[in-house]
Amino acid sequence: MKIVFFGTPNYVLPVLESLHKTFKSKAGESPIAAVVTQTPKPVGRKQQLEYSPVDTWAHKKNVPIYFDGNDLIRNKVQADLGLIASYGKIISKEVIEHFPKGIINVHFSLLPEFRGASPTEAAIITGQKEIGVTIFKIDELLDHGPIISQFTEVIQKDDTVETLRIKLFKRVAEVLMTLIPAYLQDKITLRDQDHSKATYTKIVKKEDAFIPPEFLNVALQGQAFKGKWNIPFIKDFEIEPTPRVIERYIRAMQPWPIAWTNIKILRDKEIKRLRILKSHLESSATKATKPVPRAYTLVPDLVQLEGKLPVTWKQFLEGYTDIKFIQNPDIQT
Repeated sequence: MKIVFFGTPNYVLPVLESLHKTFKSKAGESPIAAVVTQTPKPVGRKQQLEYSPVDTWAHKKNVPIYFDGNDLIRNKVQADLGLIASYGKIISKEVIEHFPKGIINVHFSLLPEFRGASPTEAAIITGQKEIGVTIFKIDELLDHGPIISQFTEVIQKDDTVETLRIKLFKRVAEVLMTLIPAYLQDKITLRDQDHSKATYTKIVKKEDAFIPPEFLNVALQGQAFKGKWNIPFIKDFEIEPTPRVIERYIRAMQPWPIAWTNIKILRDKEIKRLRILKSHLESSATKATKPVPRAYTLVPDLVQLEGKLPVTWKQFLEGYTDIKFIQNPDIQT
């Protein structure tokens, strides 16, 4: 068995490690014929190159490393199967057809729901009780190919995108150890997706983490803003910005780009960004003189004013008693 692994971040390493250990030959040869990962990028003041965790793993294991899938063809890399786990680039038809058994992909939704780049964020924001995982054979269209296997995992009330990715890839690593041999031996019947039920997500951008201050003003009082919130990275989706929804949004923006809003420090007459790193919900019965059944108040736990270190919400309010959440007309949202 020979596999080319397409992936980049650290949370896919359990999959790589399991493949390497489980399917290593008796002579100690790795089943990983090569990895394809993101190109190293310059970071920090010194602009030193930062290599992806998958790149670093492959270097230690003496596994060939490529930054473009087409290089597999040019270098005549031979493998039975390609496996994608958070790679981050589009793969050409020529590369797909290079593998006798094609390429399979790990996607965090029950396809055809939440096709695209941000299914985990979408699952949290829309209040799903469970998040799905689909392992499918890719074709030329976005998350469109036939399904090999699906399963679900419960979303806990404090789960973020980061914690879900870590948990899900650990489980994926276990599932693939039996799934890949069965797939290669044609023991699995693939099934087409119901394309009429497809929904779509887009890449989350830094500006998408902005929470309109008027939403926060009422959420901190245990109320919902009267209107709809258009979620920019979920196609054709809007939702009422209740305290519960905003709390989910804050979790969905972890570990990146981190939720933020604008505040005005009245004594300085400045508008600054305030990042909301963590929050929770409290029953409005403890906050309001006329409690509303099943109503909640948003309570920030950890915040960070631009140019400052993170502090608790209590510490922040003690240091800044004259703040106001305000829309900054100079910032495009």
